[in-house]
Amino acid sequence: MNRKLIIFDFDGTLADTFPCFVRVFDEAAAKYKFKPLDRANAQALRGLDARQIMALHDIPLWKTPAIARFMRTRIGDEAHSITLFAGVEAALRTLKERGVVLTIVTSNARANVQRILGPELLALFDQVECGAGLFGKLPKVRKVLAATGIAAADTLLIGDEIRDARVAAEAGLDFGAVAWGFNHVDALVAQGPKRVFHQVADLLV
Repeated sequence: MNRKLIIFDFDGTLADTFPCFVRVFDEAAAKYKFKPLDRANAQALRGLDARQIMALHDIPLWKTPAIARFMRTRIGDEAHSITLFAGVEAALRTLKERGVVLTIVTSNARANVQRILGPELLALFDQVECGAGLFGKLPKVRKVLAATGIAAADTLLIGDEIRDARVAAEAGLDFGAVAWGFNHVDALVAQGPKRVFHQVADLLV
């Protein structure tokens, strides 16, 4: 990809956490009194951004920190059943061998990321910034840029959500959209990504 630094999102980009997310979302809905996911409307949800989903499910902004903590904890309880998308491990190893600096910025908990990746794959990443709030990735992205000293022009932020695209734009970075995550690829294309990865193997092209 001719980039010196890649900032990866984790959930829906490297790890297939969506099935677990759906279960945990409904548990959170029962606990914090908001609407559960409408399975019949799942495809439509994939075209919405985070604020639209919050509005649809009657989730007030002030509740999101507590909801996020609860969901991270519950995802941790099920982390043993969460796997990386097929081909991700090989792609990460190849990118590292090519000299690319690999980092992660995620809303998930560090313990969950460590457990899902395992020590060998975790060691491929120069920096792992976890626990970002729902709309709090930008400071962590800037922290990665400052720590690595790599220019924005040599960096690509890769994610599966509209909010990842918007964070990349705010940070002055190119965005790479993956087609296998939460937001539908058409919704991501509308954000004007520099690259669209239709399959994991495309990460190496």
